[in-house]
Amino acid sequence: MNVTVKFFARYREALGVDSVKVEGDFATVDDVRALLAQRDGAEVLSEQNLMCARNEDLCQLDEPVGDGDEVAFFPTVTGG
Repeated sequence: MNVTVKFFARYREALGVDSVKVEGDFATVDDVRALLAQRDGAEVLSEQNLMCARNEDLCQLDEPVGDGDEVAFFPTVTGG
């Protein structure tokens, strides 16, 4: 299965890339996150307050993924 992963805000800055393509046997968005979090410099994706989207719709980490999906990760937004 091929999945395109996009990173936003400080995740993009920490990883040094806007997006990557990953290949694997993923069932959920969390499976994609877990694979990426193991890479050097990607520990930021292990944060508990991470937000995610699948195919431009906000979702939870247990959202199923399919071949050709786009997954995005971004930090929670706070304001004041």
